[in-house]
Amino acid sequence: MDVRAKKRLGQHFLKNEDIAQRIAEAVRTPDAHVLEIGPGMGVLTQFLLQRDFADFSVIELDEESVAYLQTHFPQLGDNLIAGDFLRFDLGTYFPDQFVIVGNFPYNISSQILFRMLEYKDRAVELVGMFQKEVAERITATAGKKQYGIVSVLIQAFYDTEYLFTVNENEFLPPPKVKSAVVRVTRNFDKKLNCDEEKFKLVVKTAFNYRRKTLRNALQSLAFAPDEVASNPLFTRRAEQLTIADFELLANLLA
Repeated sequence: MDVRAKKRLGQHFLKNEDIAQRIAEAVRTPDAHVLEIGPGMGVLTQFLLQRDFADFSVIELDEESVAYLQTHFPQLGDNLIAGDFLRFDLGTYFPDQFVIVGNFPYNISSQILFRMLEYKDRAVELVGMFQKEVAERITATAGKKQYGIVSVLIQAFYDTEYLFTVNENEFLPPPKVKSAVVRVTRNFDKKLNCDEEKFKLVVKTAFNYRRKTLRNALQSLAFAPDEVASNPLFTRRAEQLTIADFELLANLLA
């Protein structure tokens, strides 16, 4: 018996196996522990199991899906985790490097990214399906309208690639928007030249008022008045700034 997709969990089951195989083959770090989030009925799981990963686990919140996976993928054994990824103790389960993969529930996809950032020294890769709009934000560069908080915070530590677009009719039930698969790869050469907490504060504050110039958007933060008056960065808007520009602003904070 198939699993019923639940709206409260943001479930849209991928039914195209060719797309599932492409996602599985897009993982580039086979020597790490790979974790699939929200496997549902295992359309992607079956192809991930064919890869020669160092280790492979899945985590599923939906009890009906867990029962289905236990029946249809008994080889998962204890590597089938019944739980909530956003509350799961990743630090204990993954003492070393790990990879995140999945057709992510759309209602928590951004939270998955921020959780990855919490473990950026161990989370070395992510390959996943997002709403197309979110995928464009992840990969957007300075100057594009999709460029925002997610773009800057992810790209400060990771290289991002927009792999391909997926149409609505490839899912059951079909979502109301197009989807896309992205690959995010940790780049350990990327190191912030500023305090990370100040960097995040500047980025989030700037984009919360993205239509304003930084002189107005950042007025709640403690910059020296002469810097605000003379530094040309303060005449620009958040979407015009590179990561290096945000680092510079973070270093100007008192």
